[in-house]
Amino acid sequence: MKQNIAAQTPLLSPRDIDFLVYEWLGAEELTKHERYAEHSRETFDAALDLAAEVAVKKLSNHYREADAHEPTVGPDGTVVTLPETAEGIKAIFDSGLLTGEIPAEEGGIGLPSVVAKATFAWLNAANLPTAVYTGLTMGNVNVIRSFGTDEQKRLYVEPMMEGRFTGTMCLSEPEAGSALADITARAERREDGTYAITGTKMWITGGDHEMTENIVHLVLAKVPGSPDGVKGISLFIVPKYLVNDDTSVGERNDVTLVGLNHKMGNKGTTNCLLAFGDGTHPQPGGGATGYLVGTENRGLIQMFQMMNEARIAVGYTASSIAYTAYLQSLEYARSRVQGRPVTALDGPQVPIIEHADVRRMLLAQKSFAEGGLALTLYAARLIDEANTAADEAGKVAAEQFLDFLTPIIKSWPSEFGLKANEYAIQIHGGYGYTRDYNVEQLYRDNRLNAIHEGAKAIHGLDLLGRKVPQHGGASFGALLGRIEATAARAADVPELADLAAQLRAASGRALEVTMAVGGAGDPALSLANATAYLDGLGHVVVAWLWLDQALATIAEDGTPKDEAFYRGKRTAARYFFTYELPKALTEFDLLAKLDRTTLDLDIAVL
Repeated sequence: MKQNIAAQTPLLSPRDIDFLVYEWLGAEELTKHERYAEHSRETFDAALDLAAEVAVKKLSNHYREADAHEPTVGPDGTVVTLPETAEGIKAIFDSGLLTGEIPAEEGGIGLPSVVAKATFAWLNAANLPTAVYTGLTMGNVNVIRSFGTDEQKRLYVEPMMEGRFTGTMCLSEPEAGSALADITARAERREDGTYAITGTKMWITGGDHEMTENIVHLVLAKVPGSPDGVKGISLFIVPKYLVNDDTSVGERNDVTLVGLNHKMGNKGTTNCLLAFGDGTHPQPGGGATGYLVGTENRGLIQMFQMMNEARIAVGYTASSIAYTAYLQSLEYARSRVQGRPVTALDGPQVPIIEHADVRRMLLAQKSFAEGGLALTLYAARLIDEANTAADEAGKVAAEQFLDFLTPIIKSWPSEFGLKANEYAIQIHGGYGYTRDYNVEQLYRDNRLNAIHEGAKAIHGLDLLGRKVPQHGGASFGALLGRIEATAARAADVPELADLAAQLRAASGRALEVTMAVGGAGDPALSLANATAYLDGLGHVVVAWLWLDQALATIAEDGTPKDEAFYRGKRTAARYFFTYELPKALTEFDLLAKLDRTTLDLDIAVL
């Protein structure tokens, strides 16, 4: 990447992006595969540079203004948004970056996932509330590409890829958030093959606005007579406006904005309560007109593709927001003069970066932000590993390993990236609590990530209750194998040998505790502290990736590279092993006790 990217406030480190994408994850090696043979380091750099340019010029310029002027409903019932938000959305679509992973023969660029996800990191670091409109649209596109008919792809996918339409996913309802088995939205079959959709959907990001010609909603609903629970859920395309055969916009569908949700953060993004089929815009046969995607009763399975993509996206979003907060803290700490060293109390005041505790917080931020971004780009590299596998077995193994890691990829950056944002405010002192600096907004915008796309506790249950035992424990075994491979390499490097020993000990303890908890014979007891397991294993995974990054800073002759950047990587790795990895062992000790405090609690005492 270009190393002189200038923004009013720093967003990401181009040097670190280059390190992660090329030196650590080996993106250039992918060009040897037929799938990416048309690409080169030059085309990858061009995409990354373009993303940084859009981020700086078209997104960061209205980040704070959109927060101060959140969307409203005008007198005519339409949603009013900041003009710059629409301009930012258009700039992202016009750049072509959103189609980065889509093959060229389908109208995309055909980039490896690791490069494409790095471009998204720039957009999210600059202005998530604007970028999210486009990210959700591409998730919508990918679902219809996978499960829709050719006609649906022509009518909806192509206009979304062009930026004429945006897309959403409509899962939650006022009384059914994470418990999708309890949704009440209905889909009645019509004689013409369409469906009449009725019901309400809550927390719909990008659910209504006037910034594009149309909005394509993917809606989960139940067809009468379908099986109970999640097995009876189907998926429907329900556009805000019906689409003519030439993809022009036709009459209004019966999709109505009931109200906007006013949030703690991400204020520049509309978040809506929508009514489907309430009669505001009547359709023949009643309800809102919907088009079945795939077959009936397969909706949740189909939507899980978008949900899992969104969960991984939450991870790199949280990491990106944490990263820009870290860089802004670092810049502030270098320039803010306050206090004196304890060894020179009679001397002049010094920049606060000279104080040990400020350095501790900066190192924590660095380890969380860079560690989180490494985790999410590693996930992208697993997608590339699957796409370039030599055989089906290799493809399946990579896909299963990514599936196993997904709860950690989503939850760890959401939790510890937010901690980095908290430290950013602390380093700024009283100014951090004001709107004079971005860090309070970055904290508010990042706070959502531990909640949406599955609250943290749900991912803990998913990891321990489903992911660990699935496939006979093969994916958990694959994790231990990959950790051991890194530890074995590091053990031969004198500067990293002690970290290798620590990682092996933590990995071994994770195995012991996993077996003990899994063998408790009581599912409720085994899962009572699943969130602690998620945090503990997440820390082990990130420690592994930090050690793997540290190995990439060692020259071929075994000597550590001396550039400040590489020394910074090794220092952050050592910080994480010294200050953070021991916390995983504390979580594992709690789990090993099979503690019943929360299970046996009399709720009357709360």
